[in-house]
Amino acid sequence: MTVTILAFGIAKDIFGASSIDIELPADALASDLKLLLEDKYPRLKQIRSYLLAVNNEYANDDLVLDSRDEIAVIPPVSGG
Repeated sequence: MTVTILAFGIAKDIFGASSIDIELPADALASDLKLLLEDKYPRLKQIRSYLLAVNNEYANDDLVLDSRDEIAVIPPVSGG
């Protein structure tokens, strides 16, 4: 299945785009997606505390993904 990943902040710079399409096996987990993204975009490993949001909610690693899901990479936010 193909999923579209929205990128924000530094993730957008790492991907070189505000969204990317990734091919995943059916019944892939959020943890599978993280591993695939980190393999394809090694700089993402440097952002240890990034999160995945699926359908506007933070996703646990054991969440099963669907091609219709809205998925976003959320980098850590800092501010003052």
